Amino acid sequence: MTERGPLRVVFLLQDLLFGGTQRQALDLARRLDPERFKVEIWTLMAGEDFDPQSSAPGLAVVRLGRSARVGLAALARLLARLRREPVDILVLLTVVPNIHGRVFGLMARVPVILGTCRGRGSPTRQHERLLWPLADHVLCNAASLGRVLVRDFGLPEGRVSVIENGLDPEAFSPAGPDAKKNSGEGPVVLCVARLARDKDHETLLRAFALVARKHPQARLRLVGDGPLEAEVKALARGLLPEGRAVFTPGNADLLGLYQQASVFALSSRQEGFPNAVAEAMACGLPVAATGVDGVAELVEHGVSGLLSPARDHEALARNLTRLLDDPALAREMGALGRARVLARCSMERMVERHQDLFDALWAARKRGK
Repeated sequence: MTERGPLRVVFLLQDLLFGGTQRQALDLARRLDPERFKVEIWTLMAGEDFDPQSSAPGLAVVRLGRSARVGLAALARLLARLRREPVDILVLLTVVPNIHGRVFGLMARVPVILGTCRGRGSPTRQHERLLWPLADHVLCNAASLGRVLVRDFGLPEGRVSVIENGLDPEAFSPAGPDAKKNSGEGPVVLCVARLARDKDHETLLRAFALVARKHPQARLRLVGDGPLEAEVKALARGLLPEGRAVFTPGNADLLGLYQQASVFALSSRQEGFPNAVAEAMACGLPVAATGVDGVAELVEHGVSGLLSPARDHEALARNLTRLLDDPALAREMGALGRARVLARCSMERMVERHQDLFDALWAARKRGK
C-alpha cells in the first residue's frame, strides 16, 4: 500500500498461450488482495488461449503486441507505457520479459523490478549471470533452482526467494468412484508437456514402446503444443503402431484428461516446478517421471511415484510397467501423492507469500536499500 492507494503491480508476460507460467500468473493475479494491490497483466505478442480466465473483474490485460513474435514495436510500447503510467512493482515472467523488462524497467525507473526463474533452463536463457543486477530480486518456484542461481550464476542469497506454485484443489480432483476410466479401451499413460527439447519426448516414446509389448492395449496421450510437434509426431509414427500415441493440443481444461488416465508420465531433462505433475498428483494419479530438479522435490520416490534418471528410457519403462502391472500399488501411490501435493501446494499460502514478498520489496525500496 502506498500513500496514494494500492501498489500498482504489473505482470509482464510474453503471451497468454496455454502454459504453466501463464496459468499460475492468472491464478495469482486474480487472488491478490485488491485493497493492497492493483494488478495488471501486460503481454508482448499474440496468444490469447487464456483469455476467458483473464477476464476476471478488476484484472486489466494490456496487449502491447499482437504479432506472432515479440517485435520492436511491442518493446517500444512497453518502454513508453512504463514511462507514461508509473508502475510500483514490475514482475517479469518467461524469458523475453525477463531480458527486456529489466532493461526497460530500469530506464523507466520502476521502483521494484522482480525477475523470475521458473525452469531449469531459464537462468541461461535469461542471461542471469549478466542481468541479475538489473533486478531488485529474483523469484524461483523450486528450491533446486534457487540453489543453481546462487551457486552457478553468482546471485547473492539475499536477492533470491523461492515460492512454490499453488494448486486449486477444486480445479483438480480424482474421478468419482463410479467413473469408468478409459471407456474400456485400455489404460492411458498421460503426459502434459510442451513439445520442446527440455521435455525430452523421445525418451518417453522409447520407454512406451517397451511398455506396449507387455500392455498392448495401453495408449500414450501426449497433451501440448510446441516447436517440436512435427518431430515428436514423426518419432511416434516410427516407434509405435498407429493409434497407440494420441496427440491432443494444449488446453485450459485438463481435468477430464487427468481423470481418465491411469498413470502420469514426464521425461524432462530439466524442470523448475512441474505444474502438470502437481495437477496429476492432485487428481490421484501415480507418477512415473525423471527425477530432475523440482520433480524430485515434489514426488517422493517409492511413495507417491517412481523416479528414474534423465534420458534413461529403459528405467522409465520399468517404472511405467510396474504401475500398470499393479493397479493396487498405482492407486495407493496416487492417494499418497494427492495428500502430499494438497498439503504442500496450497494456493492460499502461495498468494500470501507473494503478497508478503511484494510488501517487503516495496518497504526496502522506500528505505533506499
